[in-house]
Order: sequence, then structure tokens, then C-alpha cells
Amino acid sequence: MHNVDYPKILGIGNALVDIMTLLRDESILQEFRLPKGSMTLVGRELSEKMQEKTNGFEKKITTGGSVANAMNGVANLGVPCGFVGSVAEDDMGRFFESKLEENRIEPFLKKMDTRTGRAVALITPDGERTFGTYLGAAVDMGADDVDPKVFEGFDYFLIEGYLVQNYALILEAARKAKTAGLKVALDLASYNVVEANLEVLNDLVNNYVDILFANEEEAKAFTDKEPEEALDAIASRCDIAVVKVGSKGAFIKQGTSKWHIPAKGNKVVDTTGAGDFFAAGMLAGISKGYELEKAGRLGALLAGRIIGVVGAQLDAEAWNEIKAAEAQL
Repeated sequence: MHNVDYPKILGIGNALVDIMTLLRDESILQEFRLPKGSMTLVGRELSEKMQEKTNGFEKKITTGGSVANAMNGVANLGVPCGFVGSVAEDDMGRFFESKLEENRIEPFLKKMDTRTGRAVALITPDGERTFGTYLGAAVDMGADDVDPKVFEGFDYFLIEGYLVQNYALILEAARKAKTAGLKVALDLASYNVVEANLEVLNDLVNNYVDILFANEEEAKAFTDKEPEEALDAIASRCDIAVVKVGSKGAFIKQGTSKWHIPAKGNKVVDTTGAGDFFAAGMLAGISKGYELEKAGRLGALLAGRIIGVVGAQLDAEAWNEIKAAEAQL
């Protein structure tokens, strides 16, 4: 059960249902002109076409959305958390809400009139995933929909980088969180999103962000520097900088202190959720009062487990193993 004494973590992000689809080759990516490894926004029509085209393929439906994945990780590590997002009153929306509750994540969901957002995740045989995402109701949340009351009782606020397209929302959410005394963490989401929204992101980082998570490509898009120099550049602008370098692990910097966290895990089946789970482990570790290096190792432990399964969910057995390993960190 949750230990009520831990500082609580709130996340805001796109409430999406992931349709994880195992491809036999890359021809479908070419057919739909989706750059491999990217996240491409698609309209409802194209989303439905992609679902039809992959009808006979092995599929798994899970809750998705980067920060919703992260909160799932946080909850399973025993740290109390909540999620802010918007869904529709449809089957996918009900599925999403019931999954949050099942995972002991407090839902703060606005109900919209469109369809619940869904991400068709096309997984090629090498484990790389390419998303065709129809945001639907997820993007109908506006700046006014963020009730300052949701922040009450929470200590950390994780913002999903994909929300940056909704400029007013992301800044308003960060501002209200800061006003309520929360520490703000931002995960940069995807290199193409960073490139397209540099101005907003700079604004956000300069004014509100305490903890920034980025992978190698995102860090380069954001700072125009290679990982370790990017780390220094980011650390000079916020309290804690994290740059993840895939199989080479991650770098963390706070002030003048710097750590390298080795990667964990083995065979890559599907990279979906690796960054989300790293953030989850690290934030949960910080909430539990771990030193940053140990919190980073918890992040690496979670990321290493999630890349071994399809989708961004782990079963009870995996969580028990993670908890046993956490005790040894």
C-alpha cells in the first residue's frame, strides 16, 4: 500500500490509449509515411486506417500517454500520485479511467465531447516503436481546465513535453503548480516536438522547471550540444538535469555534482515507456528521500525492465522483483 508519508507526485499529460501493434517488417511505416522512431500526429481518419490496416496483427491495448505511464510506475513503487488529463465519455475513456483507479492513481479527468485519444504504436522487429497518434479529447483541455485545487496536497508536478503544443495550457499549469509550492519536472518527450517548440520550452525551463529529463536527441535539439555538454547547459538553468543516453545509461547533474548511471536490463523488445519509467523511478526515489544517484539507479532499474516487454505496463511479478532489487540499490 501507499506510504502516506511520502511527498505526493502529480502528473499532467495526454490521456491516451495505446494500441501496441507488432509489425513483421517496415512496409507499413513506408505506406503511411511515418519516420521510424518518431511520434507523428494523425487525424481521426488516418488513425482508423492504421487500425484497419493492422487488423490481423498481434495487438495489445494498454493505457498510454507518457506521463500516465510514469504515474503508473510511481504508484507501483508505493508513492501516492495523481494524473490530470482529458478523455471522452466513450469505451476508451472509461477503460483509461478504470486503469488509473486500478493502479491507485488519483484521476483528475475532464470529460470532453470528442473521442478519447489513441496512439497506434507500430513496433518493428528491432524493438523500435513509431507512433501514429490521434490526440482526440486529450488536446481539448485548455488553460482554464486546470483547477488550482488539484495541486493541494501534492509536492511534485511532472509535465509531459508533448503538451507543449498547447502553449497556454502548459504555461498555466506550470505557473499554478509553482504558486501552490510544487517542484516542477518536465520530460522533453520527443526530439521533433522540441525542435518545433523551442521558444515555449525555453520559456518554461527558464521560469518554472526544477527538474528536466531529456534523452540524447531531445537534449541536442534543445541545446544544440552533445550529451555531457547538453547536461551542463541544462543544469545551469534548473536544479536537476537528466540526460538519458540509451544503452549507455544516463547522466544526472545538480549544481557542481554529476553522476553517471549505468543502464540496466537486457534484451530490447520494445522501447515504449523507457523514458517515462526512468522519470517514474527517479521521481519516486526523490520522494522517498534517496540521494540523487540512488534515485537515478531506481530510474534505470525501471527503464531496464520496461524495454523487455511490449507496451508500458509490468505485471505484479515484475513489480515484486523490482521492489526486491530496489532494496539492494
